[in-house]
Amino acid sequence: MQAKTIIKNGLWDNNPALVQLLGLCPLLAVSNTFINGLGLGVATTLVLAGSNASVSLVRNYIPNEIRIPIFVMMIASFVTNVGLIMNAFTYDLFLALGIFIPLIVTNCAIIGRAEAFASKNKFFPSLLDGIMQGIGFTAILCTLGALRELVGQGTLFYGAEQLFGSWAKDWTLSFYLTDSKFLFAILPPGAFVFLGLLIAIKNIVDKKSLEKSKEQKTTKLDIQEATKGNLVHE
Repeated sequence: MQAKTIIKNGLWDNNPALVQLLGLCPLLAVSNTFINGLGLGVATTLVLAGSNASVSLVRNYIPNEIRIPIFVMMIASFVTNVGLIMNAFTYDLFLALGIFIPLIVTNCAIIGRAEAFASKNKFFPSLLDGIMQGIGFTAILCTLGALRELVGQGTLFYGAEQLFGSWAKDWTLSFYLTDSKFLFAILPPGAFVFLGLLIAIKNIVDKKSLEKSKEQKTTKLDIQEATKGNLVHE
């Protein structure tokens, strides 16, 4: 599979959040702010890239009957390492994300890519697939987080110091002041609504792109037929 196809699949055509609809539990629960979404997205991307690359290297040595348990163990080892790194360097964010860091092990997007792609492809395509699927997942997490944070509490980049350090405290942007947060946007029901809007937007863009592609093909065929007709008359 070409690198261009893998990149397009991860970011758009086969996005794990918008198309495969995998990993919805952390996607809906954690994406209440941009920074929380970014933190979980980066952690998931690291696990996806590491597990995909590892599975591709050992795919020919794993008995088919026990491949899934072995894949889960490999994924769990990467999740443990990522959790320890976050615990050491981004402790406040680690606490904010809570149980959803170890629950990356059960993210269907990760085990799904290990089974559907990495177990059938070589190292570099598998590594690229893991990275792009992770970036696609992170992009939706961040978009949802930004929308929910902006509508729910009128800020953007709130808690940036949890991920980037104390020097990022001034990154928070305030768009409006409110005495109480708009809970519908911050809680999971709001996440369902915003995710549905993102899926609808993607479907509209895909539909228009398909219609434009058909029009271009029709125009090209008409030009070819007209050219053939001119040649016959001459």
